[in-house]
Amino acid sequence: MDKVVLAFSGGLDTSVCIKLLEEKYDMEVITACVDVGQPRHEIERPARVARELGNYRHHTIDAREEFASDYIFPAIKANAVYEGYPLSTALARPLIAKKIVEVAEEEGASAIAHGCTGKGNDQFRFEAVIRSTTDLDVIAPIRDLNLTRTEEMEYARSCGIPLPSDKLYSIDENLWGRAIEGDVLEDPAVEPPEDAFEWTKPVDETPEEPETVEIQFSGGVPVAINREELKPVEIVERANEIAGTHGIGRVDIMEDRIIGMKSREVYETPGACLLIEAHRELEQLTLTRSELRFAEIISSTYAELVYNGLWHDPLREDLDMAINHMQRRVTGTVKVKLHRGNMRITGRSSPYSLYSEEIVSFEDKTLDQREMAGMVKNYALQAAIYRKVCRKEN
Repeated sequence: MDKVVLAFSGGLDTSVCIKLLEEKYDMEVITACVDVGQPRHEIERPARVARELGNYRHHTIDAREEFASDYIFPAIKANAVYEGYPLSTALARPLIAKKIVEVAEEEGASAIAHGCTGKGNDQFRFEAVIRSTTDLDVIAPIRDLNLTRTEEMEYARSCGIPLPSDKLYSIDENLWGRAIEGDVLEDPAVEPPEDAFEWTKPVDETPEEPETVEIQFSGGVPVAINREELKPVEIVERANEIAGTHGIGRVDIMEDRIIGMKSREVYETPGACLLIEAHRELEQLTLTRSELRFAEIISSTYAELVYNGLWHDPLREDLDMAINHMQRRVTGTVKVKLHRGNMRITGRSSPYSLYSEEIVSFEDKTLDQREMAGMVKNYALQAAIYRKVCRKEN
């Protein structure tokens, strides 16, 4: 009997997949869960459910440090923001797929399976990585059998699979953010209820006094908060805690999915909002005007590649090389004041600062103002000629 490794969360979709893979595909199922910063119960649940459903062989892979250093930090350097929010779910998918491939090769499996439907983005993100790194078959039982949610639940009852709790929302959580959808959130006209949020306080419950946070960067990545050096995972967790306490990081957008449909999505990304905002400010101090313009193009292209599941595209690697070269000078400290759901940059410094107080000062004569006369005279020359032509035509 051929083996298949199933990316397993222990929820309804993947629990149904276990039995479908056995009954419809005649395969031996091995389950695997990759820890990228989910709540502890979401890491323990897959192992428990796999045991309860049939004592299946299960793998739990701790990939938090790798996620922070090799995925989150490059996303900070790229200012990876898609349609207004810092990418979180999309950023973790290629790493999860990579780890599932490693398990499949270790187990000698002939296929990899996932529980994605045919309407979401994750099918692209998982399969793009799997197909580019291995020749193993890919099986998506929910999509391939065109199952509805109701049909899944009926099948679960027939197989004795415990049905999910009456959770109002579908939530995907990792170190970098929480994605919340479903229930009343499917109506874009409805304000997200307060019970949808966990990482961020409502503004009226945030501290009355503002807090100033000092973030230190080296080569474009954060290395210390309030002068305390921290490891990558600790940096992200601390940033989430601080920013969330002040109500920073709630995002409510109409998102364009890969397949073309619009979807109302709600996110909590407090640490991401704080760190990316501080990083952008340090770039403003250390990069030239032309570099900053080019960085905007890189940022949007990078974010689209990640969102669209093209982490393994060579263009992403090319962009990383350009980004890393530019980020060598993005070293220094940024101070951010947090208060009542708002952030404000209050200070920035860097040994690579391109700011010259001497030149800017109105009291300094290092830059001879008289030398500007010729430059100003011929400034916007083509526009001036165009206006003269227009006057002649009239």
